[in-house]
Amino acid sequence: MTDCFDIIVVGGGHAGCEAAMAAANMGSSVLLVTPDLNGLAKMSCNPAVGGIAKGQIVREIDAIGGYMGLVTDASTLQFRMLNRSKGPAMWSPRAQCDKQLFSKTWLSFLLSNSKLRIYADFAESFLFENQKIRGIRTVTGAIFHSKAVVLTAGTFLNGKMFVGRHSFEGGRIGEKASYGISDQLASAGIPVARMKTGTPPRIDIRSVDFSRLLRQEGDVSPERFSFLDVPSAIQSGNTQMDCYILHTNLKVHEILKSGFDESPLFTGMIQGKGPRYCPSIEDKLRTFADKDSHQLFLEPEGKDSPEYYLQGFSSSLPLEIQMEAMHAIEGLEKVEVFKPAYAVEYDYFDPQYLNYTLESRVIDNLFLAGQVNGTTGYEEAAAQGIIAGINAHLKISGMDPFVLRRDQAYIGVLIDDLICKGVDEPYRMFTSRAEYRILLRQDNADLRLTELSYALGLASEHRYRLVKKKEEHVEELFSYCSSFKVKASQINDYLVSKGSSPISESKHLSDLVSRPELSLEELLHFVPRGTMDGYSSEVISSVETSIKYSGYLEREKLQAQKNARLDYIKIPENFDFDTLSGLSIECRQKLKKYRPGTIAQASRISGVSPADISVLLVYFGR
Repeated sequence: MTDCFDIIVVGGGHAGCEAAMAAANMGSSVLLVTPDLNGLAKMSCNPAVGGIAKGQIVREIDAIGGYMGLVTDASTLQFRMLNRSKGPAMWSPRAQCDKQLFSKTWLSFLLSNSKLRIYADFAESFLFENQKIRGIRTVTGAIFHSKAVVLTAGTFLNGKMFVGRHSFEGGRIGEKASYGISDQLASAGIPVARMKTGTPPRIDIRSVDFSRLLRQEGDVSPERFSFLDVPSAIQSGNTQMDCYILHTNLKVHEILKSGFDESPLFTGMIQGKGPRYCPSIEDKLRTFADKDSHQLFLEPEGKDSPEYYLQGFSSSLPLEIQMEAMHAIEGLEKVEVFKPAYAVEYDYFDPQYLNYTLESRVIDNLFLAGQVNGTTGYEEAAAQGIIAGINAHLKISGMDPFVLRRDQAYIGVLIDDLICKGVDEPYRMFTSRAEYRILLRQDNADLRLTELSYALGLASEHRYRLVKKKEEHVEELFSYCSSFKVKASQINDYLVSKGSSPISESKHLSDLVSRPELSLEELLHFVPRGTMDGYSSEVISSVETSIKYSGYLEREKLQAQKNARLDYIKIPENFDFDTLSGLSIECRQKLKKYRPGTIAQASRISGVSPADISVLLVYFGR
């Protein structure tokens, strides 16, 4: 069988689904090759979306016209806005999801796209011609030709799983690994290395003693991820499900340590580096040897399923050690498991061999996204997927690439970090990685990105109208706050009741909002009835943030504008850096290896010093 497509996407995980839909929505004919139609965007680890910085990424994907937010909203079991006690730059939405409904919803979106076809198979190799991609060959012998390929194979490339001294092939338990592609790309000149990830046991909630656990409920007024005007499952009336908090203890630690001599992490069976910020339980005991207890979470995997996820208990220890240790946890004395914890080791490719479009610098029209680039997490994968899908379409259409800067999106931070700094462990996004995080809040992702996506033809007309209406409301409310005065006599009794100091004269709303103890929502009670009707809570929150943090916002904008100037100073593609004697030897080696396109990109490469940047500025900036 031989067919032709504009773009082939290899792998139906979170990156692959976003890439396929983006390219198809922009007009390319797309083939999505994945072994299991019922496992699309499978939540193979924690059945949750969002979290610290990850929630911001999901809202950015949605603002661009992606689907992760919509799928999450349709399958939400519990919603929480994390970090409410901190400033709004740190607020991060998170939703616990029904993992089967999540995959089913993704399938319905994919099947509804007339430009997209799904084929259930494993890709075995790529078809090349003069270092340019021409298509793929599958393990069943099918050949598909295309103008571009997006590789999103997740943990399946030469995947190997571990439980104690037992190891077996696969990318997920019960699913085969993929072979051939890594060797082929390595032969073409793309460096390949190994990484490790893991997952905790899935337990039968019917065997848990709830009376011994701390209940964790969802938000009283749950929000949604998507900026579209579609209510989430729980906003439509579905009851939120609870999560539960529990803890390890010294007895649990002793049991776990007794199995260390059989842990593949410590015996050398696993060579790949694991995620620092989502470590296995045995890693925690070794790294935090002084701690007597570690917090764990029990989280539902489905509305009608007794299967729960034991977050914080990832492990590759023998099954009998896992069981004995869990039975020593308060509330889990009689626990039964559906699936043991296990580790996965897999191949990834050095992301420093990518362009900012996520196209390989070694093989033309080959794009890579997700864990094959050394990242971890559904959200990081989906973000790369939508960018790769967009740019694959733009490349074969002869159009300018779509690249997001660090001051425009967390997605821009993610891709810039991968390409400039590379990875030596699975990369996970945090708010601390973004130097412009006050600008890159979860509430304003649509204001930052939708117009850019609409210009590409990806964001819909309806989405564009919604964001323009929000912009108008934000401007109107901000202007009103700057002009409307609240009389001192009106508000002083309220201030005293809050234990706050009264005011001596009438104040503009904006002046009152600037006080840390007052919210704009509270102050709108002093506005004539009907004046503020029609403004959403999201608009009110956005205006409040703009007023309270105006000084910080202006400072970040100025810094971003200053740094952006370096992006306009281009470095010729084939420039001979050896001609610049003022550069350090390490700098020349790094610049020749990674070929940055601008001074700004060069400044973020490890090994390039400020002194080296000064030399480049003198030469290219004159």
